[in-house]
Amino acid sequence: MKPIATHPAWIAQTQATTIWGPVLLTRSSQGLSGLWLDDQKHHPEPLNLPDEPEHPWFLTALAALADWPTRDAALPPLDPQGTAFQRRVWQLLRGIARGATTQYGTLAAQLGQPAASRAVGAAVGRNPIGILVPCHRVIGRDGSLTGYAGGLALKQRLLQAEGVL
Repeated sequence: MKPIATHPAWIAQTQATTIWGPVLLTRSSQGLSGLWLDDQKHHPEPLNLPDEPEHPWFLTALAALADWPTRDAALPPLDPQGTAFQRRVWQLLRGIARGATTQYGTLAAQLGQPAASRAVGAAVGRNPIGILVPCHRVIGRDGSLTGYAGGLALKQRLLQAEGVL
């Protein structure tokens, strides 16, 4: 068993089953801090945090996941934990419209760092709020479905649900 993961900002968690699979959600005092599918990379399990299945931010996030195939639903406050660079990348991800895609190089250019495509890719891969912060909308320069922490099959399902593929 892996050691218990922790982050000083995380104060509660819940687990749920969604149309995309089982998920773990965490929150800080400021907002939703994590949403991971059970089998995705960088999943922080197991956690030793209070379970709050009825917390409004968790309920809002789960409702947004349920609506994801048809529309962008309201989100709870988001508080992803990461470096300043990662948070800038994750903020850009939130600006990628449903049904659209972008490339790592495009995001790097938007940050004013056109040579930082690999660093952007690493930040995208560490996105702690999967699906709701739509890292699945980032594709390779040649249009290929490049790596995805939740697996390429899920990335393809998400993009198909949004009408991209």
